[in-house]
Amino acid sequence: MRLQNKKVFVAGVSRGLGYAVAHMALKEGAEVTINARDGGKLSQLVSTLSRYGKIHSVKGDLSTPQNAKEVINTAVREMGGLDGLVITVGGYVEDSVENPSGLEEMLTNHVKVPIYVVGAALPHLKGGASVVMVSSMAAINVADPSQLSYASAKASMVKLVEVLASELLDRGVRVNGIAPTSIRGDFEPDQDWTSTRKLGDDSAPPGDFARVAIWLLTSESEWVDGVVIPADGGARLKRRGG
Repeated sequence: MRLQNKKVFVAGVSRGLGYAVAHMALKEGAEVTINARDGGKLSQLVSTLSRYGKIHSVKGDLSTPQNAKEVINTAVREMGGLDGLVITVGGYVEDSVENPSGLEEMLTNHVKVPIYVVGAALPHLKGGASVVMVSSMAAINVADPSQLSYASAKASMVKLVEVLASELLDRGVRVNGIAPTSIRGDFEPDQDWTSTRKLGDDSAPPGDFARVAIWLLTSESEWVDGVVIPADGGARLKRRGG
């Protein structure tokens, strides 16, 4: 198992990507703590995931430095350490420059929260640790005029990955990201999702993206640092229009 005895924290877990990452990390031998603002959802996820390994949960909002510190410190106390950090805090808003209604929310979710979480985790991250963030193909592909705040925030995250990787280089801590296309549906443990998509699809199940995130946590990717990996199944390669 590629994450045997590793301690992994997954921030901002929903029933999609974060759930899939936690499940796969457990199956790879990690001890995992999941986080969300909804305590009821966390309890349900822990109940399901507990059959796969040692799982904890910490309820909390990560949108301030103090809150992030409290959540991270609780997770580290539960697990006795921290080797991997996956930030899956989501959120999507469509807006435009005429009415940038989602700007504050998107900047908070996709820029501020990752900075606060990594900052809070820094005292616990030792050499060999790995941080994984979730950007979007919207940040690096053809611009969509309805995604002003979302795409701008996700594009900021791409540079954030590089800056943090540079800052943590001497500590031996890697920082990378993935850029999914649209994540389709909820994750269901032990179900084969691969028959539900094909190369070139504009969306894919959470498991396809979680696999890439898990790889970035393992020693197999130890020479990959400061990059955001497009995970789109080749969708960007399709010819659009005539």
